[in-house]
Amino acid sequence: MRKQIIESAAFEVATQVRAVEDCIDSTLAEIAELQARILRANSVAGVSVAAANPSIEHLLATMSGIVSARGAIAGCHAALVDAKGRVPGLRTVSFGDTECPEKTARTDLRVVA
Repeated sequence: MRKQIIESAAFEVATQVRAVEDCIDSTLAEIAELQARILRANSVAGVSVAAANPSIEHLLATMSGIVSARGAIAGCHAALVDAKGRVPGLRTVSFGDTECPEKTARTDLRVVA
């Protein structure tokens, strides 16, 4: 019974780690798309590049922070895989063909004005 509780808790943690990783990657892709749209809008408007530059700088700073977060969550994932080997009852547990459960994250992004 205890082993099943431990395995269930570990599966929930592993699933959530994957969901967070997927959300971070999705956020990076959305920021890149936003940047491209801003640049296109700036070009269509026919204004100087200086008009959009402050927003692009803010986006790049945001992206840099999220890329750092992506590396940190990857480190967290690796640490959890390492910790799994020290938890009795989890040393031989695997979730599917790989060490991690399937990706199940979904993001619900909305346009905010």
